[in-house]
Amino acid sequence: MFVQEEKIFAGPALRLHVCASDGTEWLEEATADTSVEQLKERCLKHCAHGSLEDPKTVTHHKLIHAASERVLSDTKTILEENIQDQDVLLLIKKRAPSPLPKMADVSAEEKKKQEQKAPDREAIAWATANLPSCNMDRAVVQTSMRDFQTELRKILLSLIEVAQKLLALSPGAVELFTKANAMLDEDEDERVDEAALRQLTEMGFPESRAMKALRLSRMSVPQAMEWLIEHAEDPTIDTPLPGRASPAAVGAEASTQSAAGSSKGDEEARDELTEIFKKIRRKREFRADARAVISLMEMGFDEKEVLDALRVTNNQQSAACEWLLGDRKPSPEELDQGIDPNSPLFQAILDNPVVQLGLTNPKTLLAFEDMLENPLNSTQWMNDPETGPVMLQISRIFQTLNRT
Repeated sequence: MFVQEEKIFAGPALRLHVCASDGTEWLEEATADTSVEQLKERCLKHCAHGSLEDPKTVTHHKLIHAASERVLSDTKTILEENIQDQDVLLLIKKRAPSPLPKMADVSAEEKKKQEQKAPDREAIAWATANLPSCNMDRAVVQTSMRDFQTELRKILLSLIEVAQKLLALSPGAVELFTKANAMLDEDEDERVDEAALRQLTEMGFPESRAMKALRLSRMSVPQAMEWLIEHAEDPTIDTPLPGRASPAAVGAEASTQSAAGSSKGDEEARDELTEIFKKIRRKREFRADARAVISLMEMGFDEKEVLDALRVTNNQQSAACEWLLGDRKPSPEELDQGIDPNSPLFQAILDNPVVQLGLTNPKTLLAFEDMLENPLNSTQWMNDPETGPVMLQISRIFQTLNRT
């Protein structure tokens, strides 16, 4: 009896379950060295219409391994595709490629794109040729488009003066501002940005260290993280920041000053209020970021220029660099200038009832002072139920007048 050579040396046959797209199922036997293309030709004999002599019949179909959802490569063998006995294969017809667009369709699409295209300089000049010319100073236009963040400092400076005068008229003014001064000495847990603190604690840093780092970096998460990493081995990392009095001492000082204020006359009370205001402002003095100072001085800038730039830009190193390289506006002297009290903007803000009511609240004054020296805390005060409505009205009034 004659036996074919390939059957003598063939490996064990694998029984494969094949499913076609029309629902036909059958078992197909193949050895491990059978190529995927040969297996596909066998499968097509069961379900494909037409002659297999046509190469398109084979190339228009593909075999998919059902368990792994892989498309089998025609050039590989069953062994290389890691097909096991009793595996399920899907015989799927490939999707026909989308026909190429006709020339008429291409022309219509291009015409549509041209219609939607923005006009160029020549088109604008042709369309506006018959319009009367109007000479306008670009500098004036740019100056009139004021930025809210730039003007906010001037607005806050003027509103702080108004709030101080209004609160000084109240009977318990000295006691109010003594408490306000004490609030700045209290533990500032409530004024730490909760989102920033959460970011650092989720990284594994202890909460007390994260709060200290955030205060030193003025609520900047990247700078706080750098500080924590740099001082990880520092034995004094858990030492409280200087100048932080205990609540008992603060309460005793507040009660002493309150009693003294109630026993003095109006002039002495006003002098005491002035001293308290000065204490509040001293606690908000600007402290430049030491690393930003070193980085900018390494670029060749003078130390005084660097300090002015960081003060103007609130310790933003990139913004400070732009200020030093640009026209240096606003100047450091302008930072302490309020808005014109006779300007329509300031009058509209003072006429707003929500702002008027807010200016009689000591917390609003504290919020203004805090935002003045630490703009990163603006979001916190905007979300505060007492100070948020006041800030919202100021923003709306500014945007309304700026548009008109």
